Amino acid sequence: MRIHVSLDSPSEPDDANGPVRVGWLLNERRSGVIYEPPRRVRSADSKGTSAKSASHCPAIVGLESRLFEILSPFDLRLEFVRDEHGVPCVCNAAGAATSVKRIDQVVVLAVEDEWRHPERPILQLLLPYIFVADDPVYMSQVAPYLHYRAESLPGVTLGGRFPINVWPRPLMWAFEWHDTERPLVLRRGEPLFYVQFETRPQDRPIHLVEARRTDELAEYLELIAGAVNYVNQTFSLFKAAEQRRPRKLLEPVER
Repeated sequence: MRIHVSLDSPSEPDDANGPVRVGWLLNERRSGVIYEPPRRVRSADSKGTSAKSASHCPAIVGLESRLFEILSPFDLRLEFVRDEHGVPCVCNAAGAATSVKRIDQVVVLAVEDEWRHPERPILQLLLPYIFVADDPVYMSQVAPYLHYRAESLPGVTLGGRFPINVWPRPLMWAFEWHDTERPLVLRRGEPLFYVQFETRPQDRPIHLVEARRTDELAEYLELIAGAVNYVNQTFSLFKAAEQRRPRKLLEPVER
């Protein structure tokens, strides 16, 4: 099934060729201080002296100008186990030393029927980040492939892509656990994933701002929030959501 989402902006941009403003906010204020603002990805700590250095490559610079990283808010050491009835579970291997007292409030293990492979559990880390735009913008969520880890994760990060001007929703980090004999270790301050933004025209730069949770945005978020509980293919609702969308959802926070 092909899904069509209009590429016409619901509100007229100030400059169709100027920067696209993308807003971010937290879906809840509780414990909000532990969540760092998204930050632009910088693959090189220093600029090379040669004009042919990767630091000056237009293709690399152009890609990284659209990449922002979301950092892990927690220190976690998780292990995959099965209980006495064979039911899959995730346990907190850090014990009393953990910084998260109730991992069941932030970590969700998908039921086995929803795994892509019978021996590869899928785990989700619930996060409060929401991205929104008034211009047409697709956001892709991808693994932090520019971040080097001395010890690799025991699986792969699952990504996704959707239009944030039509479907702003809280993000989650999804992980497919391939080597269940190894613990899953996440460290606070390390990148969990990147978000990459696509615009029209494609060369419009991204201006990321903190957004206010206005009444209009709150009502729209509520409108689409429960859709995943009732409809499996939520992408089929994009057109209906777009028709009920207010002309303006993004209002930057004044600092």
